[in-house]
Amino acid sequence: MRIAVVSAPASRKAPPEYIKALVKGMESMGHRVDIVDAWTEDGMRLPGYEYIAVVTEPVSAFSGKIPANITKVLSAGSSVAGKKSAAFVKKSGLFTSRAISNLMKIKKKEGMVVNWSDILLSGPHAEALGKHIGA
Repeated sequence: MRIAVVSAPASRKAPPEYIKALVKGMESMGHRVDIVDAWTEDGMRLPGYEYIAVVTEPVSAFSGKIPANITKVLSAGSSVAGKKSAAFVKKSGLFTSRAISNLMKIKKKEGMVVNWSDILLSGPHAEALGKHIGA
């Protein structure tokens, strides 16, 4: 399966280790996985994927807000409606559950089918979760 992992860390930086671990888990199951950087890419290639996983973290330890770039990337992909998807948020601070709720609302607004959401605790946890995508 072709999977896009939309990487949206709270600040502009290379994909963190937990995102790389999630991708490693998906690839170990035979999936073709590409990382789409929400800070630098526009999301126009997202319709070409069968599954879209968005991975982010709250913008601060005391907020449930997520980076605004996620909305930009998902809305630019003209036909992501009806695509199966996952929503993952890195555990960070007090309002991680609110952040995952906000992420799921954005995905549902774009018409995506969210069939899995979870909070990532660590790199090894992310890799284990990645092995269950598409299974």
